Amino acid sequence: MKKFAILLLAALTFSCVSKKKYLALEHENGQIKSELTKTRVEKEDLETKFAKIQARVNEYNTKITSLKEDVGTLTEENNAKFETLKNGAVISNNAKAKMRATLKNVDAEKLNKAKTLKDSMNLAVAYNLERAINNNNINEDEDIAVNIDETVVMISISDKMLFNSGSYVVSSKADKILTKLAEVINSEPSLDVMVEGHTDSRGINTDKIKDNWDLSVLRATSVVRRLQHKFNVAPEQLIAAGRSSYQPIADNSTWQNRAKNRRTRIVILPNIDKFFALMAENENTLAENILD
Repeated sequence: MKKFAILLLAALTFSCVSKKKYLALEHENGQIKSELTKTRVEKEDLETKFAKIQARVNEYNTKITSLKEDVGTLTEENNAKFETLKNGAVISNNAKAKMRATLKNVDAEKLNKAKTLKDSMNLAVAYNLERAINNNNINEDEDIAVNIDETVVMISISDKMLFNSGSYVVSSKADKILTKLAEVINSEPSLDVMVEGHTDSRGINTDKIKDNWDLSVLRATSVVRRLQHKFNVAPEQLIAAGRSSYQPIADNSTWQNRAKNRRTRIVILPNIDKFFALMAENENTLAENILD
């Protein structure tokens, strides 16, 4: 009887331990299954993301191939246009080669929008102008903003760099930036340069200045005169304009925004007709020098 009790106790103990092990193993198995399910979901998610990335890569590769083909086509078209320049303008092979070399550096997307020879030449002139601006470090000051939109270059200069408050007389400290600006303009005689005066919305009325129209125009003409008389910019290239307070770049509710609106904007536009005329003039001068 005693022996039977011992055997029964041992059986119960073994059964209890086995059940605990079973439950532990079952719990562990459940965790493993959960981790496996999570891993499968993550794997599927990664595969989906990879497929999307691969699709985008393929799309970009297709675009790159298409752009390369466009560049090749445009290069051929521009070469053909150079051989038959419009309006009878004739330039040397050396000048043509330089313009071709410049066009190779122009953004392909911009070049793709060029529908005529003039468009292409304007892009080339604007590209050279952008390089000149960068070389002269015109945009290194926080009070100067340079924006290049296709073939138009706009340089916005804070009024405190050019004038004293409420004055239209160009200050001596303005010569630093005007020197650099004149170098850029003088480097390309075919450019048209519009100097625009801009004010904030606060009114002004003095003996010499009736309103903001007066102030903006007087400031523009003062800059034009300084460029012409001190820095030898050809007056034929210069245009003076006043915009008063009607072209703000920020609302006039704070003094910081009003300071942004008080500015002089230099708008530089390539004039391709003038460019062709200058090229033809240079060719004639060269021919005369050779004959002499």
